[in-house]
Amino acid sequence: MAQPAAASHGWPDDPVPLAPETAPVPEYATGSLGDLLPTLVAGQEVPGFTPRIAELAPADRNCVFLIDGLGWEQIKRHPDEAPYLTSLLGSSRGGTGRPITAGFPATTATSLASVGTGRHPGTHGLPGYAVRNPDTGELMNQLRWKPWTPPRAWQPYPTVFGLAHEAGIHTAQVSSPIFAQTPLTQIALSGGTFHGRLSGEERMDFAAEQLAAGGRSLVYTYYSELDGAGHRFGIDSDAWRGQLMFVDRLVQRLAEQLPPRSALYVTADHGMVDIPFDERHRIDFDEDWELRAGVALLGGEGRARHVYAVRGAEADVLTCWREVVGEQFWVAGRDEAIALGWFGDEVDERVYGRIGDVVVAAHDDVAITASVNEPHESAMAGMHGSMTPAEQLVPLLEVRS
Repeated sequence: MAQPAAASHGWPDDPVPLAPETAPVPEYATGSLGDLLPTLVAGQEVPGFTPRIAELAPADRNCVFLIDGLGWEQIKRHPDEAPYLTSLLGSSRGGTGRPITAGFPATTATSLASVGTGRHPGTHGLPGYAVRNPDTGELMNQLRWKPWTPPRAWQPYPTVFGLAHEAGIHTAQVSSPIFAQTPLTQIALSGGTFHGRLSGEERMDFAAEQLAAGGRSLVYTYYSELDGAGHRFGIDSDAWRGQLMFVDRLVQRLAEQLPPRSALYVTADHGMVDIPFDERHRIDFDEDWELRAGVALLGGEGRARHVYAVRGAEADVLTCWREVVGEQFWVAGRDEAIALGWFGDEVDERVYGRIGDVVVAAHDDVAITASVNEPHESAMAGMHGSMTPAEQLVPLLEVRS
């Protein structure tokens, strides 16, 4: 049987690959998620920290409410469903009315590690949804933490919460009880006291109580269901809009309970885009002989892939991926992506081999799925991970008391 030609993807016979240097690199060190907590605790005089997001004024009590999947562009497009959040858009990033960036890849495990450690992906070492463990050669899913890997060996740096607690700041995390003992919580969000609360309303009320419990406080709270609705139904669905309406009420509930001398920051780990269910927008790696050639492992996720080549085939795999998908994806070799700053200013030695030999980031509304090996992820309506504004830009809405 004849093998399909590259033109079967629906693109021109001679596409011009996107130049990797045109990818909009996150605003590391001055305006990304990894810069938020260091800036807040610097204002609380925790030793060893300096402000990075220059627009933020210090406060004695800081609360970060991270809403999974609440991108900047999604708020702007839904003023009717999110009137309170919309009213706060001008407060973002210290009153500049501008967003911050999530970091690359724009995905939950990477972003939460950036938030909690105050470091960027190249140093904290969670540079994607699923990456190769150089010690075992296996893919390690960093959100589900499978296969089991010792957490402190994988991410050895202290958390900002822990350092703040040691400095005398009243520090607390208020989230779903299911996250209390997860490895991701241990390596990114531990320090102080974890408080499990089931409902969103309970989390808001208890976060406000914890904020008032110290003269200097650092409180983190989290809500995940908006992201879940986006993945399952898409951000153009009634289910997602209903979740956004609920989130809007939660933010207002918390804001109205702030104790004196407090700052509430509402942010997110990433935005999201809907990917149509057709062959042009969803390229199935498991069914594509060209993309599979010379590939030992496929990591990452649909819109931000780490491609690990068979030894000796790295250059050929890079060339092939650029030829086949380079018109709609930024495609870079590992060293090129690192030099361009995709993972931050530095990449630790222990992290280097976790990054793909080829790194692929979506430019258009497309995804590289894997129907056989990733059936759940491949069936998602909404996806994220890349450096497009819809995924990368997140709010930093502010309410002060």
